[in-house]
Amino acid sequence: MAAKALRALTKTVPGGTVEGMTSTPETLTDSQQYRDAVALANQAAESYYDSETVLMDDAAYDVLARRIKADEAAHPDWTLPESPSLRVGAGGGDVVHVEKMLSLDNVFSRDELAEFVAAAERKAGSALTWVVEPKLDGLAVAATYQAGRLVRLATRGDGSTGEDVTFAAQAIVGLPAMLGTALDAEVRGEVVLTHAQLDKANEQRRAHGDNPFVNARNGAAGALRGRDRAYRIELTFHAYGAVGLDTTSHSDTLETLQAAGIRTTAQAPGSITRAHGIEQLWAAVDSLHTQRPDLGIDIDGAVIKIDDSKTRTLIGSTARAPRWAIAYKYPADTVLSVLQEVIWQVGRTGVITPRARITPVSVGGVTVTYATLHNPDDVSRKGFMIGDTVSVHRAGDVIPRLEAPLVERRDGTQTPVVNPAVCPRCHGDIDRSQARWRCVRGRACGAAESVRYAASRDALDIDGMGDTLVRQLVELGHVSDAGDLFTLTREQLMDCERMGDTSADKLLANIAAAKSAELHRVYTALGMRDTGRTICRRLARRFTSWSDLAAASVEDLCTVEGIGPDTAEVIAAEIADVAPIVTKMLHAGVVLQAAAPAAASSGQPGALAGLKVCVSGSVPGLTRTEAQEKVEALGGTAVSSVSKNTDLLVAGDGAGSKLDKAASLGVRVMSAQEFADLGA
Repeated sequence: MAAKALRALTKTVPGGTVEGMTSTPETLTDSQQYRDAVALANQAAESYYDSETVLMDDAAYDVLARRIKADEAAHPDWTLPESPSLRVGAGGGDVVHVEKMLSLDNVFSRDELAEFVAAAERKAGSALTWVVEPKLDGLAVAATYQAGRLVRLATRGDGSTGEDVTFAAQAIVGLPAMLGTALDAEVRGEVVLTHAQLDKANEQRRAHGDNPFVNARNGAAGALRGRDRAYRIELTFHAYGAVGLDTTSHSDTLETLQAAGIRTTAQAPGSITRAHGIEQLWAAVDSLHTQRPDLGIDIDGAVIKIDDSKTRTLIGSTARAPRWAIAYKYPADTVLSVLQEVIWQVGRTGVITPRARITPVSVGGVTVTYATLHNPDDVSRKGFMIGDTVSVHRAGDVIPRLEAPLVERRDGTQTPVVNPAVCPRCHGDIDRSQARWRCVRGRACGAAESVRYAASRDALDIDGMGDTLVRQLVELGHVSDAGDLFTLTREQLMDCERMGDTSADKLLANIAAAKSAELHRVYTALGMRDTGRTICRRLARRFTSWSDLAAASVEDLCTVEGIGPDTAEVIAAEIADVAPIVTKMLHAGVVLQAAAPAAASSGQPGALAGLKVCVSGSVPGLTRTEAQEKVEALGGTAVSSVSKNTDLLVAGDGAGSKLDKAASLGVRVMSAQEFADLGA
């Protein structure tokens, strides 16, 4: 389609991402634009279902499809038979499905979901039991079993016929060649690449000179059709239904398939939930969304289905989609953009990190302009070039990252990413011996950032030690690391601009007070790589003096929750690296030993012993960090999200969806005031 027509059709950004999706999309302005939109949507669907390439990301396609549907509602006479609103999937094949494999209609808001539920329950004449399961982002297939033997595997295709891909079945986990029972049925489900399988597949592809898959969905389609590949790519299957089974409900169907040895959506990360009414449904949908970043598998929404089989028959289907099921689509966590620049940043420990500047796009409901590239090896391994169309991924609160370039979109204008020859900050040499490059000067290169971090509220909390003052002290040579803060003199402070007698005296008093800071704050102030406030609190509980920590082996460090072997190796090296800073602190009188435990009568030191506690919303008199510290001081473990493994939610003002999720999972809830009063 011509660029002019596409611009008139939708608001676009480079890379093909279309923005502006709403519950009531704008219609198109004339019949030619409508026809262009249908042609573009069908091209995108063809690439989505039938190839390893990506023409348009999911968010863009959803906008386009909804605008086509809105246009057809406004102008029924424009509707084309090949419209995506009338089609199921794309393409076709030689395998005829015993029953048509329908698609699912989508909703994008709670109100739309409530309307769907209300309409179904009106038709059924009663309240219904619903099932909520993850909408796996893969490729729909039908597996035919005869007497328990897998005889054919076919793609959904156009819904009526699909492509025979039986040759690929042996590489699919969860789809046995022979079952433990003589099952006769056509089992429907989704073939996916888990994140671990995607990583392994891309390693194999690079080793054989093939371009990496852009994402898991794209990879599942490509891997399933790779008949002549010299290597085998493992996939995973999850059944979501079957034709030919005599079962009374969806739950019963999944139990029957699971008992036969077939993996189902009930066994997928996120599992399934039975619910009654919109409140329970919404809590289940929101809970699944919250878990999304940690599932290890891509989902792009939640599927809401009526459980009872007879009611499904009563509700019926359209030619394209069932009326007894709907897909709630989450904001896209992977979109396309364009890599504009790679910026090389130097951290406070001297680590040199590439950062991508991209054309701004909306990912997961947030506008993203910058994304992580992890390390120089990652840039080289994935083959990024400036000007590439790239896949941008963001899930939950995770920092956005670039997944892969779309090599097939290159037009010759792209240019190589140039790695720095010297440290971008101090122009010194670079240590390239590890995946994470580092300036050979280490912390000395990032002295100002390192010292400011040490003085911050979550570390030593030295009020008055701001960015400007720290930079002056470093430039004057008075401070080179956190240890030098404790030997600062009044005369040295007076060398700095805008420093008066009163301010100097107050700052010196604050520095003196910091000598008695809690041990975990001192550990945090050291800024050891791969540690943060939480890890440092756990280190301080396990190693109650610097001498204990300095003597800790890698194996000892691994006994701390959240520290694995690789992280332990890094922390052990960091302990040795910061030893000269600690020596300065000790000579200056800094206390590097935990205070004696409070007496049992002075509160409730074990009130949360052994509990995993999530604090959400505001707590009277405490910052977020202080609330987490209190959890651990009372014997608990602070966690950032609510899951089935959470023991307690402390809910303050603004607890929001975490409170709903706790209710749906049966997690105990404590008010913020009750929590604040603990140990008082």
